[in-house]
Amino acid sequence: MTRDEGRGRLALVTGAASGIGLATAELLAERNWQVVIADRDAPRAEAAAARLGARAVTLDVTDADAVEAVFDKVEQELGPIEAVMANAGLIQPGARPEELPLDEFDRIVAVNLRGVYVTCLAAGRRMAPRGRGAMVLTGSITASRAVPLHAYAPTKAAVVHMAACLAGEWGRSGLRVNAVSPGFVATPPLQAAIDKGLRDAAKLADGAAMGRMVEASEIAKAVGFLLSDDASAITGIDLPVDAGWLATGHWATYGGPRAPR
Repeated sequence: MTRDEGRGRLALVTGAASGIGLATAELLAERNWQVVIADRDAPRAEAAAARLGARAVTLDVTDADAVEAVFDKVEQELGPIEAVMANAGLIQPGARPEELPLDEFDRIVAVNLRGVYVTCLAAGRRMAPRGRGAMVLTGSITASRAVPLHAYAPTKAAVVHMAACLAGEWGRSGLRVNAVSPGFVATPPLQAAIDKGLRDAAKLADGAAMGRMVEASEIAKAVGFLLSDDASAITGIDLPVDAGWLATGHWATYGGPRAPR
């Protein structure tokens, strides 16, 4: 793909003030997309937008009316949105289910599942009548494997399935909807957990076939591909970008992934 692949078309990324969302906004801007950085952290979103020559909007995806208003405002001021990354989400520390407060469970569901749905709904109701558009939903490798994240992992499994459902719903209207499932990425929340000793970076890396964690920029490249015309016949899939964690995460019972030859 060339630098001008986006040709000035408009993309909106939620949760784009940091981590994977920011890396995706950076890549899209580099490829000449017109980018809207949507995040509830207004100062960080505005700082990122200023650096990238993008537009920043303050957005809390748990507020469906606010999501609709942002989409209206962006399209009125900048034109039709042609690509969306529904990326805003929360992580949770590992906890026994009986020790996970229900209000925390509800908060994670509100952002990670309902927030993604209302973002897709706002995008789809505008894109479908125009007959074109692409969306990528941020899933997770935890959508495919059992882990002690009893709110986070089920929401990500639902998001992956949602991508397939919406792909079937809007495919004849010219919309493509896919999911990307990151492996362990040193985003600010995960890095903070590592720094506090709550997660072990070596163990996170050791379970992957490639023996390392994933860079946010590597997730961004997968999202950029799925949003691009190069993926014009791809819809309804979940694309893991995990350095092979899904392939070898269970190899511990056989001594772990093979050492380098």
